[in-house]
Amino acid sequence: MFGIKYIKFDAMTYVMHFSNGKLKKEGRGLSFYYNALKGSIVAIPIGSNDVQFIFNEATADFQTVSVQGQITFNIDKPQQLAEILDFTVDSRGKLKSDDIEKLKQRLINEAQTATTAFIQSLQLKAAITNAKKIEGNINEGLAVSEAVKSLGVSIMSVNVTAVKPTPQMSKALETATREALQQEADAAVYDRRNFAVEQERKIKESELNTEIAVQEKQKQIAEKRMEKEHLEEDNHRKLREMRINADISVEEKRKALIDAKTDNERKEADTKRYALLAQLEPYRDMDWRILSALNRNGDSAKNDIALAFRQIAENADQIQNLNITPDLLNSIMSK
Repeated sequence: MFGIKYIKFDAMTYVMHFSNGKLKKEGRGLSFYYNALKGSIVAIPIGSNDVQFIFNEATADFQTVSVQGQITFNIDKPQQLAEILDFTVDSRGKLKSDDIEKLKQRLINEAQTATTAFIQSLQLKAAITNAKKIEGNINEGLAVSEAVKSLGVSIMSVNVTAVKPTPQMSKALETATREALQQEADAAVYDRRNFAVEQERKIKESELNTEIAVQEKQKQIAEKRMEKEHLEEDNHRKLREMRINADISVEEKRKALIDAKTDNERKEADTKRYALLAQLEPYRDMDWRILSALNRNGDSAKNDIALAFRQIAENADQIQNLNITPDLLNSIMSK
């Protein structure tokens, strides 16, 4: 009624009541009536607060790491904080703004600023294994920070829970570490097996020496066998040459025999030719008709008819008509 309201706060809240721009009352856990039309109330939680943070930084070897942790703080100078950030509440005691989040973000920024230079001076592997040193740097940085002092807060503790590389680099480091451990394991296995290998080498060497001696003996035996086979082949070759020479001699004699036989046959044929020519010499210039008459035997009729046909053929250009009956031909053929 007429803007008069009642409000109450717990003991962990520092309250300041302003009316017409002047501070009327302040303290922890107050409860009172006030004129909402003229006044405003600032309520600042003074209990401890936890701020979770995570930010990325680059190491000296240009690798990105994420720093995760928590800052615990409390507000020990609420009047000083109220002059910087707005913690005004409504009639139900709820904050009108989110300046508490601004406070937390400023603390995170100061924490990152306090550790940036230190992380940038470390190599990747050193950075991810020095969480405690990073934590100490954040603590020291927040303790001497003028920005933190101006906020009217005190840092109770800083905890760095993790310093992690990127997933790809983390996998690479895991692979490298795993390979290193595997190499150590392999070296241990090698050391254990080295003695056994050395003994096995000696045994193998002895076996090889024995095998070499055996191979040398086998080589000598093979050489003797080859010498024997070479001698046998040489003897076979000489025997084949003797047979070939004998065959050549026989063929040459056979050739001489054939040549002599051929010469004799040629001489014999020349002799017969000469005798035949001598016998035929008287008849060479004789008329064939005379020879045909001299050569007649019992078939004189056939010869006469044949002679007649020959003369007819020789004088065919002078003959106009010629009649030869089949009976004449059949009579000649039947005889």
